[in-house]
Amino acid sequence: MSRTFLYCRVSTSTQFTENQVQEVKAAGFDVQASRVVEETISGSIAAKERSGFQKLLERMEGGDVLIVTKLDRLGRNAMDVRQTVEHLATTGIRVHCLALGGVDLTSAAGKMTMQVLGAVAEFERDLLIERTQAGLRRAKAEGKKLGRPAANDTTASVQRLKAMDMTQVQVASELGVGIATVKRHWNKA
Repeated sequence: MSRTFLYCRVSTSTQFTENQVQEVKAAGFDVQASRVVEETISGSIAAKERSGFQKLLERMEGGDVLIVTKLDRLGRNAMDVRQTVEHLATTGIRVHCLALGGVDLTSAAGKMTMQVLGAVAEFERDLLIERTQAGLRRAKAEGKKLGRPAANDTTASVQRLKAMDMTQVQVASELGVGIATVKRHWNKA
């Protein structure tokens, strides 16, 4: 017999999963409380690396249904989401996403939807890279200096204290900077 599970995820401890649970109930799904997995973890962490999602996978078996309110609950990376859905499909678990009209992502229509969403995400990422590169080229053409500003004052201060036979730790303490900063300026002329 098919069992229905719900995976709810939020990114921070100031957010709550209750809205996701209510949304699923409003859509007509009756998920037992023991089959609701709630987790507070960033979507940038791959689903397979999340402890709550791993516990969910251990409990589910072929024929079960996993519900998520939105695809980004599974992950922010289109490739990770696709791999997660494909893994679930190979074990016979169907994945339904409410935000996509409740479509079963493991069905033919769901796979097509996933392909389109993946292509759009990749296109958006490529556009962002193109815009960033164009902005850098424009700034360079306008004569703007890119990168970290020179810290000539810091270099001079480190060199002055070094000449007074202070150690790197003493220089860091004196200047109120980290040891890594002192090391960066220690051998500059």
